[in-house]
Parts: sequence; C-alpha cells; structure tokens
Amino acid sequence: MNAEQVRECLKAQPFEPFEVRLSNGDVHQVRHPEFAMLLKNTLIIGYPDPDRAVHIGLIHINSIQALQSV
Repeated sequence: MNAEQVRECLKAQPFEPFEVRLSNGDVHQVRHPEFAMLLKNTLIIGYPDPDRAVHIGLIHINSIQALQSV
C-alpha cells in the first residue's frame, strides 16, 4: 500500500469510515479523518476512548475497505 492510496481515503468528501487490514491479521478502524495521521512510511491511528495510538508501517497494509453500515 502506498501513501497516496491511504491519503485518498482520508481526504474523501464526504469522508467514509474505513478499516485497514494488516499482514499479521490485525484490523484497525478509522472512523474519522482526524483520528489518523499519514507520514511518509507510517500511518498513525488514534483511538480516543482507550487513549492510545497505533503506528502502522505502510508496507504492512494489505487492504483498505469501507466499514459496513449496521
């Protein structure tokens, strides 16, 4: 996955929440664009409720999928 693909998801208008699937099987959700920061080779996803952040190397992102509405 490259930074431009992630940037497109974060800048989409209107924003559509998405999940990031990693090579180790982990899945992280981005529910609002302000909860994610894209760097050159890293995506940082913040989770405000437990007050934590996850640093993900872009090389480990297998796919990005829109979150399904429930």
